[in-house]
Amino acid sequence: MIRRILGYSGYSGYSARLGYLGYSGVSRKSGLSKLSRLPRFSRISLCPQSTMSLDPIESAKRLAAYTAIDTHFPASASVIGIGSGSTVIYCVERIVQKVAAGEIAKDVVYVPTGFQSKELIIQGGLRLGAIDNYPVLDAAFDGADEVDTALNCIKGGGACLFQEKLVAQCAKKFIVVADFRKNSSALGTAWVQGVPIEVVPLAHARVTADLLAMGAISAKLRLGGKAKAGPVITDNSNTIIDAHFGAIADPVALAKSIKLLVGVVEVGLFVDMADAAYFGNENGSVTAKFQDGTVSTIV
Repeated sequence: MIRRILGYSGYSGYSARLGYLGYSGVSRKSGLSKLSRLPRFSRISLCPQSTMSLDPIESAKRLAAYTAIDTHFPASASVIGIGSGSTVIYCVERIVQKVAAGEIAKDVVYVPTGFQSKELIIQGGLRLGAIDNYPVLDAAFDGADEVDTALNCIKGGGACLFQEKLVAQCAKKFIVVADFRKNSSALGTAWVQGVPIEVVPLAHARVTADLLAMGAISAKLRLGGKAKAGPVITDNSNTIIDAHFGAIADPVALAKSIKLLVGVVEVGLFVDMADAAYFGNENGSVTAKFQDGTVSTIV
C-alpha cells in the first residue's frame, strides 16, 4: 500500500518549471536546504491523505516520484543518477527527506544529467558527483516525455537527452517516473512534439532534410522562444531538432537509423533501457510497469 507522505508546513509554490529553483542557501551543519520559496524539508509524517494544495498533475508527479524512491533506492547505494525534468524535482525532494530521517546515508554521491539536476543536488545539500568520475551508478531516476508498453521512452523535452542517456546507460538500474499523461501504448501518439535529436549546429540543415527523407512528418529546429533569439542550445553546445514520425512501430530501428546520420550526437529514443516505470494517476494510485511486462496498480 502506498502511504501518502507529508512533512511540509507551508507548501508555497514548488515550481515544476525546468531549471527554476527558489533556494536561498544550504546549511553546512545539517546538510539540508534552507528554502525560501520551496517547502522546508523537515520531518517525515505519514497520513492517509495529503493536506498540501497541489494541482492533480503535480500531485501525480509527486506520488510517482516518492513511490519510485521508496521502492528502488538501493539500501547500500553509493552513487545515484538524478535525471532532469519537473517530476525529478520530487525525487530529490523525497531523497532529502529520507536523508534527514537517517534512512539514506549522507555520503551517497549524486550524478546529475544537466544544469537543473545539478542545482537540485547542490541546493538539497547532497553530495555532487560527475559521470566522468563515477561511470558506474547503483541506480538512476529520471522522467520521460512518453513511455510505451515495452518501457521504451521518448526523452529530451528539456534538451538534456545526451546526459540523460549517458547516466541511464551507466546505471545498474534505471527507473522512470512520470504522471499518467506519459503512459502510452505506442511512442509518438501521446507526445506529438517529436523525437528530440541533439545535433551539431553546423549539421542541423542537413539532418533536418535527412529526417524528412526518412519519413518524418515534421522536423523542426527547436527555438528558444521569448527566452532566446535563436535556437535552444544544449549543455553540450549543440542544437535540438524535434522530429515527429507519428506512431513509432519499431523504436529500436528508428533510433539506429537516426543515430547513423552525420551530425547527430544522440537520439531521444531510450530503447530497452528502463527497468521499471511509475506513473502517478489522478485518483491517487500509481501504475507500475516492469521490464518483464508486469503491470500493477498501487493504491
